[in-house]
Amino acid sequence: MLVIASANRDPQQFADPDVLKIKRQEIRHLAFGQGIHFCLGAPLARLEGQIGLTTLLRRLPKLQLAIPTADIQWNPQLVL
Repeated sequence: MLVIASANRDPQQFADPDVLKIKRQEIRHLAFGQGIHFCLGAPLARLEGQIGLTTLLRRLPKLQLAIPTADIQWNPQLVL
């Protein structure tokens, strides 16, 4: 069964796959395809993400979760 929510969470490919690491160096995912099927819009999408996150964090420097991290629970449902 293919589950999109499990993408890029393979512990054999990524150290600490459940941890969000903005500056992660091991970029071996298939988010934009591969080879001749590589997404032409990938550079634009990366630039938009970089600009969006940078702007968000600059405008809201004290941004944080509304609840403690320990209270976040993984949802085991297959529904996205």
